[in-house]
Amino acid sequence: MRSAMRLIWVGLLLVVSAIASIAQEPFYKGKQIRIVISAGVSGGYNEYARLLATHMGNHIPGKPDFIVQSMPGAGGLLAANYLYAQAPQDGTTLGLIHSSVPLAPLFGTQGARFEAQKFHWIGSMDRSDGPCTAWHTSPAKTWADLLQTPFIVGSSGVGSQMDIYPAMLNKLFGTRIKVIGGYKDGGSIFHAMEREEIHGRCGPQLTGIRSLRPQWLAEHKIMIPIMVSERRSRDFPDAPSVMEFAKDEPTRQQIRLLIVTQDLDRPVLAPPGVPAALVMLLRDAFNATMNDRAFRADIDKLRLTLDWVAGEEVAKSIAGAYAMPPEVVGAARETMAGK
Repeated sequence: MRSAMRLIWVGLLLVVSAIASIAQEPFYKGKQIRIVISAGVSGGYNEYARLLATHMGNHIPGKPDFIVQSMPGAGGLLAANYLYAQAPQDGTTLGLIHSSVPLAPLFGTQGARFEAQKFHWIGSMDRSDGPCTAWHTSPAKTWADLLQTPFIVGSSGVGSQMDIYPAMLNKLFGTRIKVIGGYKDGGSIFHAMEREEIHGRCGPQLTGIRSLRPQWLAEHKIMIPIMVSERRSRDFPDAPSVMEFAKDEPTRQQIRLLIVTQDLDRPVLAPPGVPAALVMLLRDAFNATMNDRAFRADIDKLRLTLDWVAGEEVAKSIAGAYAMPPEVVGAARETMAGK
């Protein structure tokens, strides 16, 4: 027992020593940190990444420059696979990915070639409800309509919440939602709604609407037939929560698993091989950025929302999802597959 405790203390001292060394040297001086986003350049992910790139370097010894690189595809899996297996493991590459991506391996999503719990979670920038929004000319505008009328929504790819939520609603409640995939990002889907190519979109999107299409809310261009969340939204109290229609506890457990990442919106990660000392330094810098007055002022200026989560809590939530009972995970997988 004493030898085990001694090893733990030695390990902690080595980490602390390494952090102090990095802070003094400083490791990041003259370096550049790249933030890889799993979406295109016209959506909310790009907005958040650019703000992080503008401010986070001020809280890292050596004040490195930041750049943002867009890597859309496969509902965020393309970027996640790259960050896991191909990206530099030296702390110079970070990812800001779709919040649904961490659970893709758990759900058996085809194309997910990573272990989510091996990523180093730096933090998450927001929390978000997941409404289905309907364009004002859509034939389906209410929950009752979704149960009777075909409703066509856009998606950026299999594995994203834009695919997961319609599959869940169709399987558990009998809605008639059809998903059209292949859109580059949320902004492209908003364009498609305006052109009336599709009826709407499901999944976290209210931050993007407030930032990119604020007039939609003022001009009542969209309706919210259903809020895919644990409870009703304070901002949209007339929109029912999906939990109001869950008929039993197994159904509620499935929903909770499928929406767990709503509390981890805009998650930031480092590849698996980044040294522990650098991970701790990056987490501290992330936390400091989230509390930075200038950063928060820019958040407000762009009409974005900020409800951040520390990296340790992100990792804990993801570990909790992977520890869910097999029968709940299996049922959720079947729901997503439409079986």
